[in-house]
Amino acid sequence: MGSSTEIRLQKFLADAGICSRRQAEAMIAQGEVWVDGAVATLGQKIVPGVSRVTCGGKTVRSTPQPRLTLAVHKPRGLVCSNDDPHNAATVFDLLPREYAKFRFFCAGRLDKDSEGLVILTTDGDLAHRLMHPSNVVVKRYHVVLEQPFPFTRIPQLLKGIVYEGERLQVERAALVNPSPDHTATNLDVHMHHGKKREIRLLFLALGFEVKRLRRYQIGAFRLKGIPLRAAKQLTSREVELLFKVPRPPTGRRQAATLSDHDEL
Repeated sequence: MGSSTEIRLQKFLADAGICSRRQAEAMIAQGEVWVDGAVATLGQKIVPGVSRVTCGGKTVRSTPQPRLTLAVHKPRGLVCSNDDPHNAATVFDLLPREYAKFRFFCAGRLDKDSEGLVILTTDGDLAHRLMHPSNVVVKRYHVVLEQPFPFTRIPQLLKGIVYEGERLQVERAALVNPSPDHTATNLDVHMHHGKKREIRLLFLALGFEVKRLRRYQIGAFRLKGIPLRAAKQLTSREVELLFKVPRPPTGRRQAATLSDHDEL
């Protein structure tokens, strides 16, 4: 085979929908990828269709997947994982039949008890762009609490807390339809990082239990129009909306952002 048919191993893994190129490099470095019965090395090139590649003991097919990205309206009760031994029902169960033959993975998860917008993609590089903190992809959530939250405590959400060695905080918070006493059980919250159960843990640490948590927007792309449990294939323009800065919310709200409280 001539060199023109060779491609880098990390590109092959990304094209197959296994992971992003950067994640593939980490897996190769950790010895999880083998080529033709030998441990792969960083920078190695392979010939698709000729070289036998295994990842985690499973053979990786040589036919590149089409780059597909779906917006899914996740209900409560499903996990965002391909292989969770404790939960049989996953967000991948919502994939329409025509997409079942492709390998999708989540570009930013929602916990089992949360609902709303989840992005599933076969494009490993896109998933990496969406999840990497340096890209500042803003996610917006509608939070419903068991008891009213006072406007005067919003600065605590912005300052955040340290939980198990990590800081939990939001970049922006607003009361939705506040009462005359400047409290509300509904809040609009923005954040771009999103550690596991971060919003729930942050509110709980401040003495407020989250009753419902719904992600309704990523970047400038809104969930609106996608029914519960449904999926919508995104156009290239809609994919780019995921990286746009969202417009400020309108309506009757009392809001604060991190910049409003620089002294914190």
